[in-house]
Amino acid sequence: MELFLLILGLLALIAVSNVLSRIVPAVPVPLFQIALGALLVLLPTGIELELEPELFFVLFVAPLLFNDGKRTPRDELWKLRGWILVLAVGLVFVTVVVGGYGIHWLIPSIPLSAAFALAAILSPTDAVAVGALAGRISLPKGILRLLEGEALMNDASGLVAFKFAVAATVTGAFSLANASWSFVVIAIGGVLVGIVLSFVFIGVRSFLRRLGIEDATMHMLIQILTPFVIYMLAEELGVSGILGVVAGGIFHAVAKDRLEPYATKLQVVSASTWSVLLFILNGLVFLILGLQIPHVAEVIWEDPKFNNAQAIGYVLIITLALYVLRFIWVYLFSSLEKIGKPGKVRLKSTLLTTLSGVRGAVTLAGAFSIPLVLDDGSAFPERNLIIFLSAGVILVTLIVASVALPLLSRKKVGENEENKHLSEHEAQVRILEMAVRSLKDEITDENRGVVMAVLGDYGQKLRQVGSEPGFRQNRAWRTAVCDRWLYAMQAEREEVARLVASGEVAADTAKRFDSILSRMESILANRSLAVFYSLRLAAKKLWKSLTGHKNARWSAAEMDALRELRLKTSKVAIAELQETMRATDNRACSAVIQHYQEGIRRTNETLYSSAQSEQFQQEKKEWERRAIQMERDALQTMYANGEVSLAMVNNLRFFINTMEASLTEGEME
Repeated sequence: MELFLLILGLLALIAVSNVLSRIVPAVPVPLFQIALGALLVLLPTGIELELEPELFFVLFVAPLLFNDGKRTPRDELWKLRGWILVLAVGLVFVTVVVGGYGIHWLIPSIPLSAAFALAAILSPTDAVAVGALAGRISLPKGILRLLEGEALMNDASGLVAFKFAVAATVTGAFSLANASWSFVVIAIGGVLVGIVLSFVFIGVRSFLRRLGIEDATMHMLIQILTPFVIYMLAEELGVSGILGVVAGGIFHAVAKDRLEPYATKLQVVSASTWSVLLFILNGLVFLILGLQIPHVAEVIWEDPKFNNAQAIGYVLIITLALYVLRFIWVYLFSSLEKIGKPGKVRLKSTLLTTLSGVRGAVTLAGAFSIPLVLDDGSAFPERNLIIFLSAGVILVTLIVASVALPLLSRKKVGENEENKHLSEHEAQVRILEMAVRSLKDEITDENRGVVMAVLGDYGQKLRQVGSEPGFRQNRAWRTAVCDRWLYAMQAEREEVARLVASGEVAADTAKRFDSILSRMESILANRSLAVFYSLRLAAKKLWKSLTGHKNARWSAAEMDALRELRLKTSKVAIAELQETMRATDNRACSAVIQHYQEGIRRTNETLYSSAQSEQFQQEKKEWERRAIQMERDALQTMYANGEVSLAMVNNLRFFINTMEASLTEGEME
């Protein structure tokens, strides 16, 4: 039961980390997940999760690398094959040799063979960490493909080197010739196992399809089992399970292109299922990493043999040495191969490639797999320190990449740079277009009429926004719009009070209208207040549904009275804004007037369209609220893809909030 509750808690923290990333997009999700995992251990919850390296590799590394092998473009990997081998094999063994001697010189208490083991486990970059960071930092395409290919291959070379270094420490014997031959056998054997088993699995699926068995669920189950079977069988045979799942993923991608060149139901189910699995597995990897770090640090912190400041210094020196070695290696080969243009461009590309060498959970899992004792029964030398240094390097490389890469990749790396930020006006149009595409994907026979009505409104918004020349919406402009809008709403309130005093409007109608204005003010003034208001409204509806309490429905006449009141107050607000345009920012006033005019149009359509029932209007407003969320999702996707900068995010959020405020003004719930 405790394990079940722990798994539920970790899944909840994955959701929390993604919410936090939406609120603070400058901080990557992995850092939030590591912090939440560490916090879970530090709080007095009694939670402790022991990392089982073998289970970690088969449960997390196998499916993640299998998927990376399937989705990574093979043509681009083949073009970069030389560079991938230079980094995934050459740099790994250079790091083992140079890093091993350097670590032994820096920390003499770590024997040379154990220092080689530490250097080996620190040499591979982590595919999961690279993928988590690369998507949001907008690395140049060539560098991104190189990093993906390196991360797919260097785990195997690093772990093989680590295995032999640990064996040399445990037994006291080492043969370079045997190690080199074993590496070739392990690597080639892993690739062959992956290809053969993939061929078998694909053959089984093809046989079932020829028998007319097209059950997507069963085929999906076979897909999910494939990386686990490949990895476990390869390791059982003594070859590389990591290269096995990578080769299996690539082979599956080739087979899919040949056997399923068109979209099928299975492809749709497969994409959706793997999306959910990868989302969970990626999150769990970093949460588990966070769960281990406090215990690892505590062991060194409380050990009187180690000075805490000195231990931290070791982490920083080793990390810097890894960066320097990687920079020299990449710059040297870029000069020989001329992968980039001479001068600043090549230097910047080298620096990006260097800082992108993030270490991840694979490194920590490997460190935890170090045996406790040697063959002679003595303790493995400095095992706790090795694990601490591994965890420290992981954290430092993640933090450095999160801070430095956005700064370095902000500008173009070359003339043909593809990751160019949109202008704010282009981004506004793109947000609306992405919302339109999302709405079209949701159309069914049952909702076609109402969704098409919402799409009609978005078509008008696109024409309106597309025809505007656009100008930069800085903070001063947003403040001016908010001030003018709040001023206009105050004019509306004064008009409502006058109408109530003269008996032209009922008090209940005025009260309802005032609550709508209050919600609009919360959206414009403070987004968190709007979220609180929405949560409170949802809780109130849930309570009423549970208790069976229902509010009396407004009659059609009462709803029309509320809409008529809105028309009157909107005209008064427009008049007030036009009066103040001479003394204030005309653009801000014009923007607010435009929203009022849009609201008047929508209200008139509702009042004078007898073909649309009240239920239709209610369904339309629900879809309009969904469309607003689609816009927010589109903005997050654009930021993650590097289409908009962090500085533009707040401006575009304000653009979406103004549309939500207009929608709120028209809600007559």
